[in-house]
Amino acid sequence: MIEQTWAILHVHSWTEFWWVVIGLGGQLLFTARFLVQWIASERARRSVVPLAFWYLSLGGGLVLLLYALYRKDPVFVLGQATGLFIYLRNLWLIRAERRTNLQ
Repeated sequence: MIEQTWAILHVHSWTEFWWVVIGLGGQLLFTARFLVQWIASERARRSVVPLAFWYLSLGGGLVLLLYALYRKDPVFVLGQATGLFIYLRNLWLIRAERRTNLQ
């Protein structure tokens, strides 16, 4: 049974297995952001990007970057690293806007 699972996941050790689990967890975080955005937009009856979207993007992207680094996949690493920059920049802009509105 374990050998069949490992074959499906393309892993050869427990270390690789746990990295796949971590990668799947990151993908779930990343996917959750779309659900959060969809629900917020439906409630507002307009397109909304809630703050949680950016935090889930950051968390999921970071976990997926770690997974991509472990797998030594340069395409995946570049994609996730670029995304992290965008998520951090959006969070920075939101923070700056809130500070301006408080003054």
